[in-house]
Amino acid sequence: MSENEKRKSFRQAISADGFCYGGEAVTTRGIVPPESPDKAMALAETLLADPRIAWVSITDNPGGAPMLPPDWLAGKLPQDAHRLVLHLSCKDLNRNGLESACWRYASEGFENILALTGDYPTSGFGGISLPVFDLDSVGLIALMRSMNEGLKVPGRRGATDTLPATNFFIGCCVSPFKRHERELMPQYFKLLRKIDQGAEWIIPQLGYDMRKFHEIKLLLESKGLNTPVIGNVYLLTKFVAKLFNSGRLAGCVVSDELLEQANKYAAGEDKGRKFFRELAAKQLAVFKGLGFAAGYLGGMSKADAFFEIIDMAEGYGENDWKDFLPEICFSMPDEFFLFDHDEKTGMADSEHFNPQYIESLTHPRTSKEVTLNYRLSRLVHSLAFDRDKKLYPAMRKVFAWMEKSGKPNLAGRMSYWLEKESKHIMYGCKDCGDCSLPDCAYLCPNTSCSKCGRNGPCGGSRNGRCELDDKECIWARIYERLKSYGETEGMIEGDPVFYNAELKNTSAWANTYLDRDHHAPRKKDKDKEEGGE
Repeated sequence: MSENEKRKSFRQAISADGFCYGGEAVTTRGIVPPESPDKAMALAETLLADPRIAWVSITDNPGGAPMLPPDWLAGKLPQDAHRLVLHLSCKDLNRNGLESACWRYASEGFENILALTGDYPTSGFGGISLPVFDLDSVGLIALMRSMNEGLKVPGRRGATDTLPATNFFIGCCVSPFKRHERELMPQYFKLLRKIDQGAEWIIPQLGYDMRKFHEIKLLLESKGLNTPVIGNVYLLTKFVAKLFNSGRLAGCVVSDELLEQANKYAAGEDKGRKFFRELAAKQLAVFKGLGFAAGYLGGMSKADAFFEIIDMAEGYGENDWKDFLPEICFSMPDEFFLFDHDEKTGMADSEHFNPQYIESLTHPRTSKEVTLNYRLSRLVHSLAFDRDKKLYPAMRKVFAWMEKSGKPNLAGRMSYWLEKESKHIMYGCKDCGDCSLPDCAYLCPNTSCSKCGRNGPCGGSRNGRCELDDKECIWARIYERLKSYGETEGMIEGDPVFYNAELKNTSAWANTYLDRDHHAPRKKDKDKEEGGE
């Protein structure tokens, strides 16, 4: 057994006491001849040879551009499989492709997976690629958890087969660097949902305000969770700072104040080299001081840069991080924080929530998002689609009668026409047949979200706008609607929504009443409805 194989696995490293480091490797676009040395592979090998580096993470088509898949590079390092993390995003594969990729990774010995919804594609042969987003990160996490438990699939003659269990160590992301309450709080709610569905470790997206990183730890503590959190550090340059500030790279945030500093130091003789490396090293020191499990370094193509920054971080005094934390607080104007912070130290604890936020929960204001259409939708749903109301069983019988011959009769076809036309006018309905209007405060995710997100927001919004900047973020709008009714705390809870494409261009009303869509009670709930335990 080699020295690398004897080293702790990624799972062991971030679950143990202490602080460790990880590095990022990005594959290339284009062919890599077998006889040619690959820069990403050389970088990964050099990093993994250093005892301070606990793992190397390999990206999956970052920025939405096509590149070699992560398991291509990982396959060149089989002896280090236990110390490699493979990113898996939902933008390029449907649920069958994602499941297939998971089986392939497990069969190749790669168990550490970071589940991502993914960036919207930015390029492609002959034009920008059409994204998939058949699942989002919540759905992907639920899939991998089911595989870990032994995935149950249809077998022969109506039986159910249980496939061999995998052993995925599932990670997830969260984007705390949001300016407004209406886009930050859905991020936190979705993070808790990811953990509930099976995520076992967390890495935040990129930003340069240590208070927002700290809030993730505080949120988990307030919920009694000890899920390991990895601090994310990306080495800035003048160009990268400008790119992050522009918003063109989803989920990466640099404030105007930090951009000004980046430009100032980049004008110096060393082009900002010392400033940018010190900033990265100080971030690592703060993560260690705050009790993060590890620090993750990206934005570098040479191993020497990783080692130099780690050396700097390790050279600081034990309590120097307390001075660094308030230095690295590059927030946006009027940025919302869930927790109250001491301005001098940047510190807070899980018992000190933002008092204005707490007050707003008690006395919510009616948002402009609470339209007449929304009020009417809530009323109709409470009368006709609430399973606990008396009208529901009657409507169920009516729709069963409409299809008693196995297909809609004339009344059923007329009902479907009325549904389709009215929902198109009111919601821009796309006739998906498996309606998520009740899940999304009566905003159609197929119309109002570029990624058709039914389980919470992606990390790409900026200032409340969609990643594509062509509309308001649907989940920010959902939050405002529910906040007006005091219903935000439970807005992203429960089992994930999996859209059933078989129902496309059929009546969503009939599918709901006849238990064909995702609103149908699961078996254990159905047993209760029918008098079971």
